[in-house]
Amino acid sequence: MKTYETVTILKPQLTDGEVAAFVEKAKAFISSSGGEVVSEEKLGRRRFSHDIAKNREGFYLYLKFKAQGDFVKKWTDSMRLNQNVLRTMVMSAVEHKIKPAKQVKTPAAA
Repeated sequence: MKTYETVTILKPQLTDGEVAAFVEKAKAFISSSGGEVVSEEKLGRRRFSHDIAKNREGFYLYLKFKAQGDFVKKWTDSMRLNQNVLRTMVMSAVEHKIKPAKQVKTPAAA
């Protein structure tokens, strides 16, 4: 399985309860397709630089998940059909390997 990140923008008219229900459905959709949700973050309502479908702001949702490659098309198609979604984008997550810093030897005190 490969790791993916998605940012989804929901309509600003949704209540907090409706947003929470959307998040749970999205996580269930990923799990039912054989994927695994790694992390989620609700980024909140933000103002757009230009209108999207006559909306000036939207609710941003970030999800990181592991899934098979063919799942991305299913996700995109599902979000396109959902009336509460303004935009969605799926990206392949880049895993950064952090190397430990080299220790610097200090000269002995005289």
